[in-house]
Amino acid sequence: MTEYEVPPRWIVHLPTTLTSVDGARALAEALRDSLGHVTAIDFGETTLSEEDRQFVRTRVWCDHRLPGGARCTLPADHPGGSCVVHS
Repeated sequence: MTEYEVPPRWIVHLPTTLTSVDGARALAEALRDSLGHVTAIDFGETTLSEEDRQFVRTRVWCDHRLPGGARCTLPADHPGGSCVVHS
């Protein structure tokens, strides 16, 4: 690797026993709320998928870049122009 190459990022796949997308979304939100201080976790990139269809992913949060480098933390399908940062 040269000094200009960025090392690859790793993904932690965390299977659950949840059986609904709403339950999985609620768990993702709870994890963000409790582990948001861990800088190694990029919650803005959180996606959900069914166990046997992991190639079909649903984005959880908008993740739009805001002034100052923060990212929007509203749901991915929120109305445009109303981005906010989770506190």
